[in-house]
Amino acid sequence: MFKELGSIASLMKNMGNIQGKMGEMSEELKSKQVVGIAGGGMVEVTANGLGQILSVKIDPTLVEKNELEMIQDLLPAAINDAIVKGKQLHVESMQDITGAIPGLDKAMAQMTGAAENDDTKDE
Repeated sequence: MFKELGSIASLMKNMGNIQGKMGEMSEELKSKQVVGIAGGGMVEVTANGLGQILSVKIDPTLVEKNELEMIQDLLPAAINDAIVKGKQLHVESMQDITGAIPGLDKAMAQMTGAAENDDTKDE
């Protein structure tokens, strides 16, 4: 139990550092772009790492052939693909932050219950 308190105390001590890194991460994610693709590239959606949609490209042949139903099917698929890729960027950035702050990875694992199966390693 005292080990957990030490990890949490370390986390609290580094809170200012964490907030600064989160701000930096947010700016970095805002500047990164991901592209979601559907229909073999017939619809492409570009988003940033924060999940904001920046642009949508639809193959002109879909419009020319009046393929409204296909566009309506492909657009959400491409958006969802972009969102998944953006979330992956976010996860990678969070891992960089938690690995750089002493005790944060353990504290986060304890708060989420991920360390429960790992209790015997530190004894």
